[in-house]
Amino acid sequence: MRLGSSRATGASPSCLTLSVLLLLHCRHVASTLGQKSALTVVENTEGGGGGVEEEEVTVDNDDEEGDLEVVHPTEEWQTLRPGQAVPAGSHVRLNLQTGQREVRLGEEQLKYWTQEHWEEEEIQSSVSPEELKQAMKKIKEDLNTASKDTDQQYRPLEELKRDMAQLDLLVETDVQIMKRLLEQLNSSSSTTEQKMSILLELEYLVHQVDNAQTLCSMGGLQLILQGLNSSDFRLQESSAFVLGSALSSNPVVQVKAVERGALQMLLTVLATTQPVRVKKKVLFAVASLLRHFPYAQRHFLSHGGLQVLSELFREDGGGVLRTRIVTMLYDMISEKELIFHAGLDPGLDASYEERLRQYAQVSLQGELLEKGWCNLVPQLLESTEHDYREKALRALLAMAPTCLEQYRSDSFLLDSLFSLRDQYQEMVQSEMILGEENYYFAEIVELIDALQVKIK
Repeated sequence: MRLGSSRATGASPSCLTLSVLLLLHCRHVASTLGQKSALTVVENTEGGGGGVEEEEVTVDNDDEEGDLEVVHPTEEWQTLRPGQAVPAGSHVRLNLQTGQREVRLGEEQLKYWTQEHWEEEEIQSSVSPEELKQAMKKIKEDLNTASKDTDQQYRPLEELKRDMAQLDLLVETDVQIMKRLLEQLNSSSSTTEQKMSILLELEYLVHQVDNAQTLCSMGGLQLILQGLNSSDFRLQESSAFVLGSALSSNPVVQVKAVERGALQMLLTVLATTQPVRVKKKVLFAVASLLRHFPYAQRHFLSHGGLQVLSELFREDGGGVLRTRIVTMLYDMISEKELIFHAGLDPGLDASYEERLRQYAQVSLQGELLEKGWCNLVPQLLESTEHDYREKALRALLAMAPTCLEQYRSDSFLLDSLFSLRDQYQEMVQSEMILGEENYYFAEIVELIDALQVKIK
């Protein structure tokens, strides 16, 4: 309890004694309330024409008594009757002139206590203990019922199958879907648009290694290859896309595709006049067929694959096909170098010796030199695309052991390297000044430096 000292001057001892007794009485009264309240005492001063001064006393009591009638205070002072309680935070005072207790809203309540809250309090206070017990009993019964319903949801598999059969539901596996799609693709009644939609669905399915192998066993590979010979370039594009996805990282499909003559068909499409969009997908299929497959790479070289790519490289002015071609050549060179420098123990890897033997039969570097690729690849540096330049630089570094003499006599390449280095070094410096970190441009500078060192 905080009791403020009187500021009235000249108060008689008897008046002070009466005030203290009244305060103690008010404290006893406030302790019967089940809520926290603020008590304000109003006393008369002995001078000043009957004026009053208020001194505030805060009384805290958290003990719960019996049921009391709760008074809802307002902004104005109102009289409290015996047996009435007030909400927490209310201001309560004892008027010494009337001898009545009075209450009004506290400062925090003025912001919070509204008619809506009064109604909620009335509703909450109207719930009796017996009603509360019944409500809790009802909750337990509902929980038990829900638990029984949940147990009933786990039904035997055979029973579920019977129910599904009665509903005439069709659940297809990937194998069943591919079988249905291949039948539709082979149907003479299917339109071009329908076949394109079928090929799109197949392309999604063959990303799964097992699905791609199953497609081959169903005869789907032959239907896809037939699509490459279609007179409609849209079917050629879609068929090449499905083939490339099925070949990716799938040795079983790679072998079957080579056995079915897929490599010759793909090179034929590249050698004929076709839209760029078709040749992009065909190049994707060729790269997927050759990757990590030295047997196919050897047949690619023996069937004039590099000659076909060199003509395609010269015809491409936009650089899109050039980049794909250079990337494919770089991958072939890199994987051969990796297998020869892997240093694996033949005793631990039984296939290592066989892979070495097959890669040794792929005379890629000699073919690159003979077909003029040492002078073709530098032309990709003319592109304004950073990605194209990066791929060209990586390929030039991989080809350096074979093409070093051609590099040294190629004035275009030497001038391009000096110019590009200044350009990218300037970009790196600018980004450092701006506080940005772009390791990509710095990496390109490192590639240029490495190539210049080899040429010197």
